[in-house]
Amino acid sequence: MTEKRKAVFLDKDGTLIPDVPYNVNPDLITLEDGVIEGLRLLKKDGFCFVIISNQAGVAKGYFNYHQLNQVEQKINLLLQPAGIKIEKYLFCPHHPEGKVKEYSTDCSCRKPKPGMILQAAKDLEINLEQSWMIGDILNDAEAGNRAGCKTILINNGNETEWVNGLYREPTFVAANFLEAVNFIRSNPYTFQVNDNKLAAV
Repeated sequence: MTEKRKAVFLDKDGTLIPDVPYNVNPDLITLEDGVIEGLRLLKKDGFCFVIISNQAGVAKGYFNYHQLNQVEQKINLLLQPAGIKIEKYLFCPHHPEGKVKEYSTDCSCRKPKPGMILQAAKDLEINLEQSWMIGDILNDAEAGNRAGCKTILINNGNETEWVNGLYREPTFVAANFLEAVNFIRSNPYTFQVNDNKLAAV
């Protein structure tokens, strides 16, 4: 039996790249500080990378789903010189208050629901217990916790509501991407959720 891989699931806007609201213009896409160095270190440790991103701009009619292809291409272009590959991109185009009928629904994939992570784990044979979700808001942490990952919140100011609740406590809160990576590399043990508290086992 082939051993399942471990992954780092990455939120896109505000985590991997600066958050430019509803942007699909490749010219405006750059990488956050520390991303190249951090992903290189995680690659050496055997992690694969998956982007997990809500894209409600599709449901709201700001851009169409196919325009996300050029976002993927630009991110790949930025990462390629460092030998970094994103194994899979998963975008949720839905929003229950959207204007485009096809995408105006309460789906199972929009974070904080774990649908995209669970789909990626199935498609890529990923061991969720040995994987991490990194994001910049608590909805990212909740999605990762619900899926069975360990989770890191990058506290860069993008989380403004701080709504508490079951599954919303991240494993670790980091100031930036590199701090998140260093925590992952120094904590290779498994965490489990117990009464909404994360404890090492």
